[in-house]
Amino acid sequence: MSPLLAMRAAILGRLRGDAGLAASMGGAVRLYDEPPATAVPVYAVFGNGEARDDSVDGARRHLHTLALVIFGRPRSTRSALDATERIAALLDDAALTLSGHALITLRVESIAAHRDARSGETQATLTLKAVTEVVGG
Repeated sequence: MSPLLAMRAAILGRLRGDAGLAASMGGAVRLYDEPPATAVPVYAVFGNGEARDDSVDGARRHLHTLALVIFGRPRSTRSALDATERIAALLDDAALTLSGHALITLRVESIAAHRDARSGETQATLTLKAVTEVVGG
């Protein structure tokens, strides 16, 4: 399995069962590859991601940069940031289980917020850095 897909699946698994995050998103954890046409904030999508070779001493490793973009309700920066902070707390230094890969480190690198002047919608971006190693590779 691709290291990025393995990371995304593990993140989804970690977030899916959290009642606090579900409450901040209106009753269910809503994390998508692409938002459904009828999606109403608060929800999150997987943003840009990259896994680059970081092999060392014969171990096949990848350095990941992965973004989650959280969409808040119009005119409510807090709705986006509450969900973003909960996701950060759940993922920073988490011991995720990945298919075909071992997670070495996982850190929150940054949180940024931006309001669209036209719609009033706030987007928060949570950027993660991780290192994974191919199991048996």
